[in-house]
Amino acid sequence: MRRKIPSLQALACFEAAARHQSYTRAAQELALTQGAVSRQLTALEDFVGVALFKRTRHGVTLTERGRDYAAQVAIRLNALEQDTLDVMSTQGGGSVLHLAAVPTFATRWLIPRLPELKRAQPELTVHIETRTRPFMFADTPFDCALFAGTPEQVGQWAGTRATKLLDEVVLPVCHPGLLQGLDKLLPEALVGLPLLQQSTRPEAWRQWFDAQGVAAPQALSGARFELFSMTVAAAVHGMGLALVPRLLIDSELARGELVVACERPLANQRAYYMVRPDGRDNPAATQIFLDWLVQSVQSAPR
Repeated sequence: MRRKIPSLQALACFEAAARHQSYTRAAQELALTQGAVSRQLTALEDFVGVALFKRTRHGVTLTERGRDYAAQVAIRLNALEQDTLDVMSTQGGGSVLHLAAVPTFATRWLIPRLPELKRAQPELTVHIETRTRPFMFADTPFDCALFAGTPEQVGQWAGTRATKLLDEVVLPVCHPGLLQGLDKLLPEALVGLPLLQQSTRPEAWRQWFDAQGVAAPQALSGARFELFSMTVAAAVHGMGLALVPRLLIDSELARGELVVACERPLANQRAYYMVRPDGRDNPAATQIFLDWLVQSVQSAPR
């Protein structure tokens, strides 16, 4: 029985035109003429039997049905592209694992250890994309995720199972010059120094000062950065104090680019977890990766 699926060319034109809200820009992206894109979209509207675009004085815009369809088409085209790339990348055999990971942990902790995984499991290829917050596995190609959070946050991630890997020890660090020759500072002395803020943890400095019993009216003030890697870079360049997980700055501490300003960690119950969706295929590759992660954590220096 013939499937009710439009041509891939029509769907590609539709996705590009929907994303750009322009036939002209879609044509430029796809290396087609505007007339060719217009014909493909007319054929697609005839196929589905509804209007997907409406013309305005400034060009075209999606109809309500068009917006819903565009969101679904984009997901499926991305998945089809990913499936194709997976086949192309494993021509010699082997398996592929799609991993979502918090970015700085992936860069600083995971990637330096991946050569060990390759030596132990040469047939396994790991593809990594970044995610900073929980997401719906059903809407993505991911087999698992490396996530930083509290037990409550992990427990609220519906339809998943989590394995705890590492506790997070968060300390205030800075460029040595910020200490003005001192070895360490008392918590009270940090109040008057510039604080670097983490967008994903806006309350971190307030929580740290509250835990020390120190009043800090400016705890929410200071330059704000989205990623820990940005915050670390700002601290290395002397912009202020950063409150970051120690395991992410081992290299900077070893090189003397950063020093611990106050040896009082933030007790916040956060940890790094591997999260797996219930019922997702590819269990063998996921289990191999989890086993290797656990072994790597157990063998890492304390």
